Amino acid sequence: MVAPPEAGTPSTDPRQRRREQRGWYVYDWANSVFITSVVTVLIGPYLSNLACASAGAADSAACLDPSLSLTPLGLGFLSLHPNALYPALTTLAILLQILLLPLVGAMVDHSRHKKRWLFWLALSGSLCTAGLYLATDGYLAASVLFVLANVLYGLSIVVYNAFLPEIATADERDRVSVTGWGVGYLGGALLLALHLGLVLSADALGIGAGDAARIAFASVGVWWAGFTVLAIRPLRNRYGALAARGRGRPRVGRSLRQFGHTLRDMRRYPNTILFLLAFIFFNDGVQATIRYAAPFATQDLGLEQGTLITTILIIQFVAFGGAFLTGRVALVLGTKNTVMATLVVWGGLVAAAYFLPAGNVPLFIAMGVGIGLVLGGTQSLARSLYSQLIPKGREAEYFSLFQISDKGSTFLGSLAVTVAVSVTGGYRVAILSLLAFFLLGGLLLWRTRMREGILAVGNEVPRNL
Repeated sequence: MVAPPEAGTPSTDPRQRRREQRGWYVYDWANSVFITSVVTVLIGPYLSNLACASAGAADSAACLDPSLSLTPLGLGFLSLHPNALYPALTTLAILLQILLLPLVGAMVDHSRHKKRWLFWLALSGSLCTAGLYLATDGYLAASVLFVLANVLYGLSIVVYNAFLPEIATADERDRVSVTGWGVGYLGGALLLALHLGLVLSADALGIGAGDAARIAFASVGVWWAGFTVLAIRPLRNRYGALAARGRGRPRVGRSLRQFGHTLRDMRRYPNTILFLLAFIFFNDGVQATIRYAAPFATQDLGLEQGTLITTILIIQFVAFGGAFLTGRVALVLGTKNTVMATLVVWGGLVAAAYFLPAGNVPLFIAMGVGIGLVLGGTQSLARSLYSQLIPKGREAEYFSLFQISDKGSTFLGSLAVTVAVSVTGGYRVAILSLLAFFLLGGLLLWRTRMREGILAVGNEVPRNL
């Protein structure tokens, strides 16, 4: 029996690496529809409508009344504005991920079956998403399913990202990470186009907007599960010393102790820590912009859902090309400098969003095009940079920290948005606060010494840094 290759070590056979990379791309194609159609477009307005109806508001305009409130489960201390339900649920999902990500990351590194972890996390998340089709009785069931799907999605991404150092050499990371993100945007755009047609044809089909959203949720679940099966087939299980000691049976106590050791060990890698701090701040701006674009457009700008979906669809197709464009720019400017340049663009976009007049569709679409140009590059190149700062054999643990930084930053943004919306009843004021996150993140990234950090963890410095 041939032993699996060592963790963190890409195959020396270029053909095998390309096969694994293609499978890895397919999972981005599979899971991106959850973020695109569910998180970015449909679930925010859907939950807001359910919550507003429960609070007695006749329509979205009436729901802007700051005096409206919900008391989930009859608990008075949980009283919040109906429009704040979505960011509040997002905050809860993020907190759960922050608690679970270290455990899952450490257990995956102790396991010899990384592919199995990816499959079951993705399948469970897709089933919760599809289950939203049946959640028609008030907002509570839909809220629970959305939180579960969100948590499972985040856990699956830790495992997925942990494959990157194992399927691509140091000089291939930028290309592979950018391609995965680009393929994901394309897949998300194609399914979103079908959802746009469904929403626009809802009246002709004799169904309401809520029914159209529920059908879309079910289709996302099927898409996510189906393409996950295709994605994992070319990937190979790898393991190093941690998994060898675990003999394939990861245990909670041992995994948590190992994660504690990792946190202590990170003090040896100050540039890895500094990069994570930078990522927390600038990713906060990116994620908050993505997550709250839909309720901002429908609640504050008064745009129709068809206009919103059209704009998000444009963003997806532009982001597909934008990811590859920023990858090309990185070959000239370097990866770190390119990420910093995208943060300047992000800052300008969110500052301009505060002044968007209600009902102005052309300006909203123009801002969407700007977001699409930098969206994929910021995220994919940041992932590539971080993968260079990880010691071999501990990919899932370190990517769980990366995902914690992702969710921790989104937690800060979601918490700020929840407070702002609860006070003002709308999203406009919260949008302006995101500028600070891009400024702080850019400053910390500028101070990160990438070459020194890569050498400190024992990795090869790529030519294009």
